[in-house]
Amino acid sequence: MAEASAVALETTEISSTRPHFAVLDGLRGVAAISVVAFHFLEMVIWPYDNLWLGHGFLAVDFFFCLSGFVMGYAYNDRLRTMSFWSFLKARIIRLHPLVILGSLLGLIAFYANPFGITPGYNPAKVALIFLTSALMIPYGIMRQRAYNLFSFNAPAWSLFWEYVASIVFGLILFRLRRGLLLALTIASAILLCWVGHKAGNLPGGWSTGTFWDGGARVAFSFLAGLLIYRMGWHLRSRLGFFALSVLLILALVSPYKTGAWVREVAIITLYFPLLVILGAGTRLSPRMSPRMDRLCRFSGDLSYPLYMTHYSVIWIWGDYAAKHKLLQSGLAPAVLIGVITMVAFGCVVMQFYDKPVRAWLRAKW
Repeated sequence: MAEASAVALETTEISSTRPHFAVLDGLRGVAAISVVAFHFLEMVIWPYDNLWLGHGFLAVDFFFCLSGFVMGYAYNDRLRTMSFWSFLKARIIRLHPLVILGSLLGLIAFYANPFGITPGYNPAKVALIFLTSALMIPYGIMRQRAYNLFSFNAPAWSLFWEYVASIVFGLILFRLRRGLLLALTIASAILLCWVGHKAGNLPGGWSTGTFWDGGARVAFSFLAGLLIYRMGWHLRSRLGFFALSVLLILALVSPYKTGAWVREVAIITLYFPLLVILGAGTRLSPRMSPRMDRLCRFSGDLSYPLYMTHYSVIWIWGDYAAKHKLLQSGLAPAVLIGVITMVAFGCVVMQFYDKPVRAWLRAKW
């Protein structure tokens, strides 16, 4: 499921003379770790109302809101003097190296699963599935993967919509006056309510059957984040990174219930924008600033590599948990070990793949 954002460009790459929203970076990492834990749990515990992270899927909406804010901060003024192609190249360099790696890891895991039976897909079909995943083309045909839009890396569905949002932003949204942007945000909130009412809940967007739900989710949250930036809504408070992290986690662990779409709409349209406003207005205390700033930056840097690589083991994990009946014995320790392992792997990917590849692409391209 979303980006860094898990999908947003790091503000540290924009300018050393402009303020850096360290707390928002930190919250991005907290949301990414929550998504990883949610995915480990949902493969074993069903239905969602029995999950410990009943609304872990809403972290994606928080990612989208962060993305709108950071995109506005990074490019709203710069796009008036830079070409759309230069902007698109910057987004491809930021996002696509991990799209390709996540697809490759998913392909390897597809054939290397020791606990399940690999479905009998011919090499040509597997190659097509991999190619569409690497190129961000939705192609949800695998019944054994619940018709995920991207069978080898399910969370890439949110990256697809991130690309769509970036293109619309680079062509249209950065030009809009604040009044029109506010009107579009309100209209997208109404659309989100309609989608939630129709579906009964708002975890959709990841599969062929819920494709357009993802469009409604990104439309509101991205616009809301952009609106927060354009309006300059920064609410000063004494809340620090840890307090805001607790507030974010409280939304994600809130109990799930089919038909409770009103509560999910309220979290997406009111609670998450408020957290972004609070995070944008929070300044780290002078006494703890250097250490806390490093922690938040690290959390933000880790979020996208973690988000885009962890799902390679999730289907293997689901088969393993079913074989060993972990729901009845020892699920919590196994999930904890799985999350820690994927965080460690994400750190390796961040340090030895994501950062070096992006630096090389920026130098060459």
